[in-house]
This record gives sequence, structure tokens and C-alpha cells, in this order.
Amino acid sequence: MSKETKMAAPSAETRAALGEVLCAFEAFKDANDRRLTEIEAKSSADPLLTEKVARIDTALTEAKSRLDRLSLDAARPGLEAGRPSSERKAAWDGYMRSGQLSAGIEGKALSAGSNPDGGYVAPAETQALIDRLMADVSPIRAIASVRQTTANVFNKPVSLGGAATGWVAETAGRPETDTPTLDLLDFPVAELYAMPAATTALLDDAATDLDLWLAEEVRDVFAAQEGAAFISGNGTNKPKGFLSYTMVAEASHAWDTIGYLATGVDGDFAASDPADDLIDLIYAPKAAYRAHGRFVMNRRTVSAVRKFKDSNGDYIWQPSLNAGGEATLLGYPVTEAEDMPDIGSDAFAIAFGDFEKGYLIVDRQGIQVLRDPYSAKPYVLFYTTKRVGGGVQNFDAIKLLKFGVS
Repeated sequence: MSKETKMAAPSAETRAALGEVLCAFEAFKDANDRRLTEIEAKSSADPLLTEKVARIDTALTEAKSRLDRLSLDAARPGLEAGRPSSERKAAWDGYMRSGQLSAGIEGKALSAGSNPDGGYVAPAETQALIDRLMADVSPIRAIASVRQTTANVFNKPVSLGGAATGWVAETAGRPETDTPTLDLLDFPVAELYAMPAATTALLDDAATDLDLWLAEEVRDVFAAQEGAAFISGNGTNKPKGFLSYTMVAEASHAWDTIGYLATGVDGDFAASDPADDLIDLIYAPKAAYRAHGRFVMNRRTVSAVRKFKDSNGDYIWQPSLNAGGEATLLGYPVTEAEDMPDIGSDAFAIAFGDFEKGYLIVDRQGIQVLRDPYSAKPYVLFYTTKRVGGGVQNFDAIKLLKFGVS
């Protein structure tokens, strides 16, 4: 018998935050409508009104961020689930708190070819906790495909087509088909490290959950490095970001390149009907990738498109009406990634597509921790490393909007 699971009702704080977002958006629409009316009548807007729109826009962004944090906290599963066995937990805690060696955890060198450095592989549950917390704050990790591997390079064969097919009668012979064309994509992993520090008082406190402490300490550091690499990393000792591949105009798009559409204006949207640029971007990918498509841009770009209206006079950006939901742009969810470039001359400031099909993140199993009580006395350092790779796995699934003439 399967157990029925239900989502917990939103807390009073979450409901209040949702109401704040909706009220801020209504105030934003009212002020921006008056600004647009003044522009149409006088060819310019009152500077005080423009400043008011900017203030409300900032408040709306902050309210939306606060709601997102509350929703993530509410959706986070309990930390007691999936804990390691009591013996293994005790052994891991003993190493973290005092450096005591134990046969209960796996000792490995932190350097690939020799053992002098020492160190221990964190339990799988600790790694899962770190990965789960990182998914909350790493925007691309939250929307991309994630694979686990035990190798330094993950190889993925991809079919480029070419296999013949057809209809035949039930008893008819099956002619031999052509061999499909394959491409082998390589996703090497690179080492990512952090070195959180703890006081002896923290380590001596038996009530402290050291797994949670370590996960929260490395979460933001790892997520910041990952976020930049998944977008613009050059692939040398780091993942390769989707903005680091060869980019070509969508009309000339071919496999192993990322297609883009140009706004036709250097550093800006088209002067008339700027929302049309976003509509064109939505229809750049094939229908199979639009079903789960989403926009990716930074918060400054979100602030710009938030002011756009469609031909019916409705705002194309809409906040979610439900706690935990995502804001939408022309009906598609929006992921805010601060490492996306700002709108500027020839900048690729907006991406759209199915990132789950388009981008692959590879995590090598095993997070290693080296306890160092000597280098920064009286603090204890925990040199923590994980190996991560990433790159585009489907070049048809992600399209870009270029703020340029062509």
C-alpha cells in the first residue's frame, strides 16, 4: 500500500509574504501605468514618478526573494530522514569533533596520487544533505539534469540522427537500417573546495548537528562558484557554462553551437513592442523543448521586462498566486541567476529553453573532508572538496537573446 503524502499548508508568515508580493505588484502596476501615460502625453515622465516606480520595483524584488526563501524552507524535508547508522554516525562525529580515527568511516587521500594528506570521505547522507541544500540556492542546479558518477570523466553518447525507419506489414521482411550518427560528449569533473572554520566550543557542544553545520557552511560557497561556472565557465578546471559555447544566429544553428536571436538594437530591446523579442525567443526552440521551457536572466533584467505589456495592455510578468510558485513571463517560469550578464551591447542576457534536457551537471560521488586543527588555531578548519562537471548535452534545447544588431 502506498502512503498518501500531502503538502503542508503554508505558514502564516508565508501567506503574509505572498500577500506582500501581490500588493507590491499592484502598486507597481499602478505607478508604472501612470508613468507610461505621462510618457505618451508628454514624451517624458515626472522624475519623481520614475523614482517611485524604481523604489516599488526594488521592494517587489525583495518581497519575492523573501517569499522564495520561506517557500524553500517549508519544502525542505526533515533532516532526520536517511541518517546513517548509529555506529557510522558516531564514528563520523568522533572525527569531526576530535579528529579521532575510526574504522567506521572510509579514509582516503585528498590528493589523487598519494596518501600523505589523509582525510575522510563523508557519509553518503552528508553528501546528500549538502547537495539538497545547494539545489535550494544554486539556480542552474535546480533546473538542470544532475548525474552521479564514480569516474573523473562522464561520457555520454548522443544520437545525431541518420537511422532509417519506416512502416512494414506484419509478415514483411525488415530491411537493414542505416547506422545512426553518434557524437560522444565528455563531461570532466573538476575539484571545488571550501574551508569552513569552527570553534572548539561549537565542536564540544553535543547538541550541534555537525552534518547540518558543514552543509550550511559550504552551501553558499559551493553554490556561488557553481552558479558562475554553469553559466560562463570556460571548462578549464571547472564546468563549461552554456554561454561559453560557440554562438551562432538561429538561422545558421548546427549541433555543438548555441543558437541566438538578436533584438536588432545594440544594447536594448526593440523600441516598439519589445515583448515581441521575448515571444520570438520562446518559439526559437522546437515544440518538444517549449513544454518545459523557462527563462533564465538576472534580477536587473527581470526588473526591465517587468515593465512590459502585451498588445492587450496586460503585464507580461506575473507573480505566482500560490505560495511556493514561480513568477512567470509570458506564461513561462523565470529563474533568476545573478551570473547572467546585464543587458548591454551584444550581451546574451536572456536564455530560454528546457534546461533539464539541455544542460547536464555531473557530481562525482564522495565529498572529502580533512580536519585541520593547526593552521588557524584556535579555530579548526575543515577542508572540504567535491568534484563537479557540467556542460550542454542538447544544443537544440537552449536558445539565447542577444542585445545586438545582428
